[in-house]
Amino acid sequence: MKLFIPKQHGAWAMLIIPFWLGVINGGFVWQDIPFFIGWIFLYLATYPMLLLFKRKRIQFYTKWTIIYIVPALVLMLFPLLKRPSIVLFGLMMLPFFVINAYYTSKNKDRDFLNDVSAIFAFSIAGIASSYLGEGSQNIDTIVFTFLTSILFFMGCTFYVKTMIREKKNNMFKWISWAYHLLVVAGWGICGFWIVSIAYLPSLLRAYFFYGKKLSPLQIGVYEIINSAIIFIILGIQIIILH
Repeated sequence: MKLFIPKQHGAWAMLIIPFWLGVINGGFVWQDIPFFIGWIFLYLATYPMLLLFKRKRIQFYTKWTIIYIVPALVLMLFPLLKRPSIVLFGLMMLPFFVINAYYTSKNKDRDFLNDVSAIFAFSIAGIASSYLGEGSQNIDTIVFTFLTSILFFMGCTFYVKTMIREKKNNMFKWISWAYHLLVVAGWGICGFWIVSIAYLPSLLRAYFFYGKKLSPLQIGVYEIINSAIIFIILGIQIIILH
């Protein structure tokens, strides 16, 4: 049986980076392993679940939703038993799921606001994984796990759109460049030079790659490298703070 998996390859970085930044911030516990695997299954389940709102191939999408959601719920019991209040972070994700469902039902999966909604949902996972290990929340978690993830993936969304769907939109290009520059400058002004450096590759690729004839595969490979760079640098920043 061929697996039914999401086509949004960039979402895998959103699935991984916030979660493990949260683990670094909160401290590793063995429940992080089933939590992460369950998180993967939950993501896999949401893909066919959202497609149900298109009201096509109902039986097919229902089958795959069940196939993925069952192991997801079982694995999620491990973090839930350790910290029952972690369920609150799941509830925080629900409004963003509703937004995604709305855009999917309107066949506007690639809409910018739909992407932003997904980014917020994925970034909440970083707060949850940090809470699992630490048992509390603080400003460091919000800033260096949640906010850094949102800012990074927002930049990725701007960049990819300027390279593919909005590549002929001159205004969108300037919005992307200004956004990346402000993020780098903003962290520097706040005194977080390591974080500022982490976002520098994103700024450089947004500027120098614009207008280049890169295939979707090439864009994806460069984004994997960029994601690895920012994860390593942000991870170092979190370790230094601790």
